[in-house]
Amino acid sequence: MMKIKVILKAFPMACLIFCCYSLQAQQKITLKDCYEWANQNYPLIKQKDLIGKTAQYNLSNLEKGILPQISLNGQATLQSEVTSFKIPGINYNPPSKDQYKVYAEINQPLTELYTVKTLKELQKAQTTVQEENLSVDLYKIKERINQLFFSILLADEQRKLNALNRKDIESGISKVTAAINNGVDYKSSLDKLKAELIRNEQRDIEINAQRSAYSDMLSYFTNQKLNSKDIFMSPEVPILSTNINRPELKAFASREKILNVQEKLIHNKNIPKFSVFMQGGAGQPSPLNFIARDLRPFFIGGLRLNWSFNNLYTQKNDKLLIGIERKNNDLQKELFIFNTHLMVQQQNNELIKLNQLIQTDDQLVGLRNSIKTTSQVQLENGVITANDYIKEVNAEDQARQNKAMHQIQLLIAQYNLQFTTGNDNQ
Repeated sequence: MMKIKVILKAFPMACLIFCCYSLQAQQKITLKDCYEWANQNYPLIKQKDLIGKTAQYNLSNLEKGILPQISLNGQATLQSEVTSFKIPGINYNPPSKDQYKVYAEINQPLTELYTVKTLKELQKAQTTVQEENLSVDLYKIKERINQLFFSILLADEQRKLNALNRKDIESGISKVTAAINNGVDYKSSLDKLKAELIRNEQRDIEINAQRSAYSDMLSYFTNQKLNSKDIFMSPEVPILSTNINRPELKAFASREKILNVQEKLIHNKNIPKFSVFMQGGAGQPSPLNFIARDLRPFFIGGLRLNWSFNNLYTQKNDKLLIGIERKNNDLQKELFIFNTHLMVQQQNNELIKLNQLIQTDDQLVGLRNSIKTTSQVQLENGVITANDYIKEVNAEDQARQNKAMHQIQLLIAQYNLQFTTGNDNQ
């Protein structure tokens, strides 16, 4: 008696634990969830951090280009001849033919500030292009997620329809069994219906296997544990637009900016470069006083000009090359827009076709349901055979399958159009 009381007390807690486990095991999954999980899990997302860190280090290096440039130099020479002269009344000994000099030089660029600024613009533009190209690659993941997600939705709908088909067959089995008991039908009719029930079970096995395969692939993409108990929520009908807002367009614009900055750099190469410098060290003899033969310190400072005209030879061709690259970028953009509009037109035609099919599906399902209902009564009264009844049941099932297929296809087409145009509000 005591054990029974303990079991009764523990029963509500066990039920609670079981319910909690069931709730955890079953989750509602949306298309938006799959997008976010896939973006977080896809290996390419790690490249975003690498692009950012690379840009940070490159910009830091460029900024150091305006800092003073320090160098340490040394020189030891053996000369075949040195300067010598004779002046009456002055005793002068020429310096030694082996001479030594060690000095440090500090050079502070002045005009490099403008060049460094342009190089930083170029680095930022190149980083933007890399990020936009990454966005293009990551955006393509959505198309694959759409295929898997909607395939699972279709499998779920097929399971529901297969269950309805099973009920119709079981209803026919019940009626034929009653007719056999009353001596108005044959066992062969019952066998035909039982065979159809087995075929229905096989169909259920196929659907579940397909759904499991799609679920496993989606699990791999999202790094989430998905199972047959999960409920995949049908997404809302998206707001469609034919305006092109794909990430590829931003990538084309970023490449155009790079070309503009590169054109500025061509001009910068022809600008004279000024810098302030200072040298300090020791030499024997002193580099500034060749009369002094002993080791002496020295320093020198001033303003330095460096103006190279070599770039003038190639400036025209460099600009022409930039112009060719700009035309090529514009051509690639034009080609992308053309192909995208062509695809949008095809998808719009597909939407029109599917909407028309769904309208006729509603009529066909209604008629097939009416015929099947009548055939149930006729089967019960022995007016038609089991074969006739199975034919009508399968005809209604096929009509429902077609309707479900067209509805999912319509939703897929709508999201495909949204993906093609880049107007993704998910």
